[in-house]
Amino acid sequence: MGLTKFISLTTLALTTSAVSWNAAPFNLASVPLAVRSPYLSVWLPQSAGTALNGAWPQFWTGSTLGWAGYIRVDGATYTFLGDPVVAGAETAIQKSLEFTSTQSIFVMTAGPVDINVNFLSPVEPTDLLKQSTPFSYLALSAVSNDGNAEWVSGDDSLTVMLENQELYTEYRDHIQQGAAAYYSTPNSFSLTYQTGQDTVVRAQFINNGVLANTEDTNSRAVSDNWPVFAFAHDLGTVSTTATVPVIYTVGHVRDPTIQYIVANDVYQPRSVYFWSAYSSVTDLISDFVGDYSTALGRAKAFDQKVQSDASAISSNYAAVVALSVRQAFGALELTLSKNSDGSWNTDDILMFLKEISSDGNVNTVNVIMPAWPILLYTNPTLGKCPLLGLLEYQTTGQYPNAWAIHDLGSSYPNAAGHNAGNDEAMPLEECGNVLIMALSYTQKSDDISLITQYTDLLNQWTGYIVAEALIPANQISTDDFAEALANQTNLAIKGVIGIQAMSVISGILGDTDDQHNYSSIVQHYVPQILYYATSSDGLHPTLNYGNESSLLGTDVFPESIYDMPYGVLLDTRHTYTKSDWELWTAATVMTNTTTRDMFIDSVYKYTADGESNQPLGDWYETLDGTVHGFRARPVVGGHLALVSAANNALH
Repeated sequence: MGLTKFISLTTLALTTSAVSWNAAPFNLASVPLAVRSPYLSVWLPQSAGTALNGAWPQFWTGSTLGWAGYIRVDGATYTFLGDPVVAGAETAIQKSLEFTSTQSIFVMTAGPVDINVNFLSPVEPTDLLKQSTPFSYLALSAVSNDGNAEWVSGDDSLTVMLENQELYTEYRDHIQQGAAAYYSTPNSFSLTYQTGQDTVVRAQFINNGVLANTEDTNSRAVSDNWPVFAFAHDLGTVSTTATVPVIYTVGHVRDPTIQYIVANDVYQPRSVYFWSAYSSVTDLISDFVGDYSTALGRAKAFDQKVQSDASAISSNYAAVVALSVRQAFGALELTLSKNSDGSWNTDDILMFLKEISSDGNVNTVNVIMPAWPILLYTNPTLGKCPLLGLLEYQTTGQYPNAWAIHDLGSSYPNAAGHNAGNDEAMPLEECGNVLIMALSYTQKSDDISLITQYTDLLNQWTGYIVAEALIPANQISTDDFAEALANQTNLAIKGVIGIQAMSVISGILGDTDDQHNYSSIVQHYVPQILYYATSSDGLHPTLNYGNESSLLGTDVFPESIYDMPYGVLLDTRHTYTKSDWELWTAATVMTNTTTRDMFIDSVYKYTADGESNQPLGDWYETLDGTVHGFRARPVVGGHLALVSAANNALH
């Protein structure tokens, strides 16, 4: 038995060692701890063997988030979370790590007591209020086993509570607006708290087992004596039955959330959807804390559904999907506007997506598209929310180009549009993407409002494709890092699929003339594209028209380059690939299980190889699994392409 007390505090150093714990389904490169929004995105850089108490948690960029936890058992204090250097504390031993779609669960041994440490980031796609809540849980329970950037800013020189707020402004991807961190726990007779210098607060608990119930009111820079915020709970006597969990929550709130360009170059401030039900953050936190047990029940049901559906394909696929869910939803924010009388307009719901780690753009069309399967799978009606903002802006006429826009703004959270038309030009790519998503949304949601309201725009973009897709000009595709290329087979194919999508849309709307016209164009284009893009032996499509060097059996690339240990090349100009592309491709060959599993297993090998310590990157090297710079991007929603194709929706 042990007399046990917990302290958990927010407040540098990565240690690696061989994995000495059980990991299920595998040992992650970086463990999601609290991943709920672009600005609440906390990870443990775990690599091949860093325990929960062997490194500081990090923001997705790799900057430090000082989150430390101690447990005091029979007079001895152990560190179980974070990597603080302070005298008098021993190190708890990690026994296991398990992750699901919504939870990361650690078991740590602190002398005679085992601690269950559960990081729960709820995913609630069918409840907009709960899904929009930018908070996450840390739950701690105990059982006897013997019978650099910090939270508040990306700039350590700034005063802790961000006295000088900067609306819609980031510093190293940290927002410089709002109360950057809300840290809370239920009040009880055994609760103590303390704010102050990190070493002082930690020493207080290590030496005394309680905190001093004092507040440090000296507002100062993050790096000036490292101010921390701490809570401690006394659990009393711990037996062989696990204690009732001690709940902590962490969150980030800012208001307004997004500025969005509407007609006449006016900027509309938008707020996170939860404000429609709460008048204060205090009320929100109170409900969120009180909802833990039922939230955990919902999370377990969600996890089980995803696990069951994905396991029907393969266990390796289920593991990759479980890793992908929080990351995909963690880039999304659901917002609403106000009516003229100041009330919330709950009929005006827009979803904004940050293109994390690549460009930081707002609602990038060719990022929404690869992430699309997770929306279709979890709740198809969500698909309307990111498309509406794009379509409505272009309906105002402020975007001057004839094709679909690439993104809603170059720097999140500024959905400022591109009135000068100088967004990154991907004309065929984005026109095809929007048409495909518009049809997909309509079919899966049984809602024709999107295609009814924006028929003229969709026809305009279809006209662009008709004029340009047969012989594509020198354009970039979604993988802009691969550079532009004329006559890309991929763009020609996407174009004709887009035209066919508009044919089906026209049919749904009862416009049989356009339906038949677009369909006949597709029938005319397809054989020509096949002629231009098929190799001389008639067996393979080429990367671009007439490019025999993009095939096996040429002198340019040896055949061995197509048998890479980490997957199939994205295209023959390079030896890298993308995980979302691999699993989208796997979904197109569902009935060929050998080919399907080849794609799945290569992505699984990459995610589980222990060669990285950063949040999952979708762009990597097929030769050795080296990550090519992307991390924590929402495109991993595309990993759910196979369950989306098989199941389409969670109910």
